[in-house]
Amino acid sequence: MRYGFTTGSCAAAAAKAAAYMLLTGKEKKTIRIDTPKGIPYQTEILEITRTERVVSCAVRKDGGDDPDITHGTLIFAAVSLEEREENDRIRIDGGIGVGRVTKPGLDQPIGNAAINHVPREMIAKEVSEICALTDYKGGISVIISVPDGEKLAAETFNPRLGILGGISILGTSGIVEPMSTKALLDTIQVELNVKKAEGCKYIAVAPGNYGQAFMRETYQYELDKSVKCSNYIGDTIDMAIASEFEGMLLTGHIGKLVKLSGGIMNTHSKEGDCRMELMATAGIQAGITADTARKILNSVTTEEGIRILKTCGKLTDTMSLIMEKACFYLNVRSRGKIAVECIMYANEFGELASSSGAKDLMERIKRNGE
Repeated sequence: MRYGFTTGSCAAAAAKAAAYMLLTGKEKKTIRIDTPKGIPYQTEILEITRTERVVSCAVRKDGGDDPDITHGTLIFAAVSLEEREENDRIRIDGGIGVGRVTKPGLDQPIGNAAINHVPREMIAKEVSEICALTDYKGGISVIISVPDGEKLAAETFNPRLGILGGISILGTSGIVEPMSTKALLDTIQVELNVKKAEGCKYIAVAPGNYGQAFMRETYQYELDKSVKCSNYIGDTIDMAIASEFEGMLLTGHIGKLVKLSGGIMNTHSKEGDCRMELMATAGIQAGITADTARKILNSVTTEEGIRILKTCGKLTDTMSLIMEKACFYLNVRSRGKIAVECIMYANEFGELASSSGAKDLMERIKRNGE
């Protein structure tokens, strides 16, 4: 299946092309950038507008074989010359159709354009290369805009997250890796088959490599050795049972695993996103006040909710209840045919809760194949 490229890659490519045209005076019809993934991105430059001090152009978003709502959308960059301090030469901001952050807990602070840090780094890198190429040492302004962005944002979670006025410019690798549901499930099954062939009786499962440093420091376990289940936790349990494993340890960030406490076994936001509602409900059971519950419900991220719970002294009790409910539903899904244990953590706060047999199962997993 064909790779696509993120809105962040499109923004960086458009910015690089606009900077080149502005600083050289030459028109540019195609541009190439290197994505953080290491995969080069070459694309056509569209909608070119040039003046002496400002150049604007666009790149059309290509989602590859895994298109989303932004597939085919034009991502614009307008680059202009500015008087800037040397240590702040490149200013990046959002224009029409790029959302603004209005709540805490997101990648960018309140008031900033919703251009995440990796796309910002990509834009700065590509524009800096053009500045070096042309020996330009002055300031540069880069404004990213998406004319259809406000309309598209209505089909996303942005309004709920407190990102208003448009879409977010996203991407951590610069590429969109194509993966249909069937292909993803087939990949999980292949990983399980490999573990079985290696003689493993117990498996570690994780949605991804998020929390790698935590698992290494706390459990001396390399998370990239886990079977990656993406959002398909329930399906992975089913496959582990069919493959006759004896135990499965699920580790993951609260943002995904809190959904298990509501019986949600596919944690993709399209399938169900009631993270804050579940956290607030468990908090009420743990004794938080109505005002604290209201603050949690108004939070954008689970990490922010955790901070609120810690402040009021109810974090441990709430997380224990969430883990208890998550284990109940994991055991319902496993039907007693496989032992399922769980470890839940957060980036800032480390381990939040673990099931009673999690640490023992982790030691067994480390000894797999011995």
